[in-house]
Amino acid sequence: MNITQRTHIIKQTAAEFGFDFCAIAKAVRLEEDARRLEAWLNKGMHGNMYYMEKYFELRVDPTQLVPGAKSVITLLKNYYPEAVQNANAPKISKYAYGNDYHEIIKERLNLFLDKIKSTLGEIQGRGFVDSAPVLEKTWAQKSGLGWVGKNGLLINKSGGSFFFIASLIIDWELEYDSPMAKDFCGSCTRCIDACPTEAILPEKVIDGSKCISYFTIELKDLLIPPEMKSKFDNWLFGCDICQDVCPWNRFSKPNTDEAFKPIFEILNFSEKQWNDLSEESFRAIFKHSPIKRSKYKGIMRNLKFISS
Repeated sequence: MNITQRTHIIKQTAAEFGFDFCAIAKAVRLEEDARRLEAWLNKGMHGNMYYMEKYFELRVDPTQLVPGAKSVITLLKNYYPEAVQNANAPKISKYAYGNDYHEIIKERLNLFLDKIKSTLGEIQGRGFVDSAPVLEKTWAQKSGLGWVGKNGLLINKSGGSFFFIASLIIDWELEYDSPMAKDFCGSCTRCIDACPTEAILPEKVIDGSKCISYFTIELKDLLIPPEMKSKFDNWLFGCDICQDVCPWNRFSKPNTDEAFKPIFEILNFSEKQWNDLSEESFRAIFKHSPIKRSKYKGIMRNLKFISS
């Protein structure tokens, strides 16, 4: 079986497992990203996300993750929801409406890898979903799936930015897609203008230490800095402001995957119901939700901060 046939089978199999896009780039060390990441870390823009300082070489060199790596397969899964939260309810980022994407997509990635192994032969590879040192957005851009916008997110020309990104690094050569050479953000600055904490800087630099998502998810301190008061726009977990204002998201289409069906309480809980929530109920309701990442104490801290 030649490279063209192998590539076709891999992309066809990706569609069978529910991925919306699949594209492939040659596995190489990301020299430009290495310089950019080092500068970003040196400026302390990762805040208390100290894990970003670890495994630097693994982040920029796929052969450090999979010895003999030849190809990086990037997969996109649409998560844009059809449902919306009740008006005035504490806001939850759309990616967290349903069950934890890490668990769902990781399982599908493993099944995907097993299927191509059984079809094509022995392949050495590993799948990654936002929980390992892989620069997914760069690989997506290198394989032509979109460009990195001014808000630091991957933007797909036909579908916007509400996508989960998964990567599969394998030791086989395949046909490689052309990178996205053009940036279609143009002179638009809507995301920069709309960010209430001024976390989006020029030249596609994101000060992670100022992002609402950082404060509501990553920050484990008991207190959120008081200077952020009144800037959260009622966001309880995560933030979608920069995506909601992006013109390219007019092309977003609601996903129809049952695995990402919104949790009833996320759509319908009022501020009072969140306040009345016991830790036991929190654990039961959000057992399979990304919201459990902030834990009960974190959610209560966030709730107090945005409501006081």
